[in-house]
Amino acid sequence: MDSDRASPSLSEQLLDAIEERIVMGTYPPGTRLDDVELAKHFGVSRTPIREALIRLETMRIVEKTPRKGWVVTPISPQSLCEMFEFISELEALCGRFAAKRATPFQLQQLLTAHEACRGVSDPDDYYRANEQFHMALYRAAGNVYLFEQLSEMLRRAKPYRRLQLRAPERIRTSFAEHEAIVAAILANDAEAAMERLRDHVMLQGERFNNLVRSLNDMAKSGAGSRV
Repeated sequence: MDSDRASPSLSEQLLDAIEERIVMGTYPPGTRLDDVELAKHFGVSRTPIREALIRLETMRIVEKTPRKGWVVTPISPQSLCEMFEFISELEALCGRFAAKRATPFQLQQLLTAHEACRGVSDPDDYYRANEQFHMALYRAAGNVYLFEQLSEMLRRAKPYRRLQLRAPERIRTSFAEHEAIVAAILANDAEAAMERLRDHVMLQGERFNNLVRSLNDMAKSGAGSRV
């Protein structure tokens, strides 16, 4: 990066870059994030690095401790389950509202976002397309408070949703679930849209176990490490 001006766009770039390293396991749970070292690594001043870390802290992806500074937050299986339980109920409500009152323009945006996911095989590329699909869904619900809450939760859950997509066959099954969700919304079937979205988002069974195993493996590899 060739500028250290503390602009929102630079902070956003740094946030994404640090977050990506957390998702990829480069900075596993428990890793200390030193703002001086990060500034050197990215070729910027400490100010935008701190801005990015503060935002990650509000998202509970990192936490600031009195002696260590910022540390990648370990997340318990219980917290993970509660997060996705909350998101699944909010998204189910989105599906219900969208099926009842989405405008033709909003439905077209949803279909366009869905088609953009088709044939994508790279987990990170699929996550970005998937994120746009869910944002289109939130807009189609037509409720600003629901949109704001879910936009925040989508951001907070991003590292874990990205990690899920690395499981075998998850991209394929995710797209198939999108197809069923879109079909229910287009058919104005509010109850089916709710149920399909709830099942799509909720961590259950092997999906939950795979994610917890991945996080545990990352935590072991990063115990006591420092950036």
